[in-house]
Order: sequence, then C-alpha cells, then structure tokens
Amino acid sequence: MTPSTSSAAAASPTDGWNKTAFTYGMQKPWNLDLSDRYSNSGGVHRMWVYSTDEPMSQGSSTDPRTEMRWRQQYTSGQHMWDADVYIPSGTNGATFVQILRVIHPEGTPATDFMLNAYSASGGTVRAYDRTVLKTNAYDTWFNVKLAHNASSGSVKVYFDDEPVLTTEDRGPATRHFKNGVYHHGSGRAEARFRNVTYWTR
Repeated sequence: MTPSTSSAAAASPTDGWNKTAFTYGMQKPWNLDLSDRYSNSGGVHRMWVYSTDEPMSQGSSTDPRTEMRWRQQYTSGQHMWDADVYIPSGTNGATFVQILRVIHPEGTPATDFMLNAYSASGGTVRAYDRTVLKTNAYDTWFNVKLAHNASSGSVKVYFDDEPVLTTEDRGPATRHFKNGVYHHGSGRAEARFRNVTYWTR
C-alpha cells in the first residue's frame, strides 16, 4: 500500500510555530565602517572579521566580532532562530550563532548556547567547543534551527530539519539571539546567512 502524501511527509520543526517580525542592530570592530566587515546582497548577509581586529567597543576585552544583535529580548516562552548558513573554508574558532544572556544572575554564564565552526574534517560544527554536530560543513549551505523553550529550559538544534542535539540552558535570564562571527580563533572568519527567520509560540 502506498502511503499518502500527508502521512509520508515528515513533520517540520516549525509546525505549530508562528513566524514573527524581528529587528536587529549590527556589531563590528569599533574603528571600522560596517561596510569593511559586512555586506547584504541578494538577500545574503555576509559577515567577516580577523583575529587581529579591534573589539566592538574601544577598551573592551572581548574578542573581535561582526554580528547581527537581535533586539527581541525574552525571559520565557518558546523562541526559534532559523536561517540557511554558509561557512567558507578556513573559518576556525568562530561562533556563528548564539543565545546571549544579556541580563543574568551574577556567577552564571553569559550564554545559553553557541554553535562554533572549526577547520577539522572539512569544517566542523560543535556545540561550544565540545560536541561535534556536523562535519564537512565548509562551502555549502545548510539550514540551522535553534529552538529555545525558555520556560522549560530546553534548547533543541536542527540541521536541515533533522534534530542533532537537545540540551539545557543555563537558568533564568533575559536573552536574545545573535548571529555572525564572534571570533575566538586565528586568521579570518566568515559566515553567511540567508532566509533568516524568527519563530515563536
């Protein structure tokens, strides 16, 4: 018996979610023009940075970055970051998407979750610098969904709509999404994004 189209189709991670408007500001090395480290052409956001670049504010001790800092902050509910991602060869040690705990209790971490790119195995994506979630990630588009249930504390990661990790956040906080390149490594780091979407429910 041939299965029907509806039963054969796998459920999407966005089923039951609502597409939600979002806004963002750009962060980049403080002494450079945005166009020196960012372009938006044909719907592709392209961000790059060098390990020798300045931080985003003069005198800061943070690593160099070029990032989209989402302005939608939340403490509860369900929130999903969704985009197609392209990581060029050579990017090593850069965070390309994160859940930042912009207001958090003293002594707790500054992030709930990060996806980092490394040069091993044709481009490796790890949860922070730990669990390998993808190899051969360089020079190809793949979809990433980061679903955060801030009420229950769970974080789910999907690559091309397949679940690759379920983990926990770092406890109560006010947080927001960021994507781009926050560079902890050496040399040049770049990431590109298209079809960037915000989902809530």
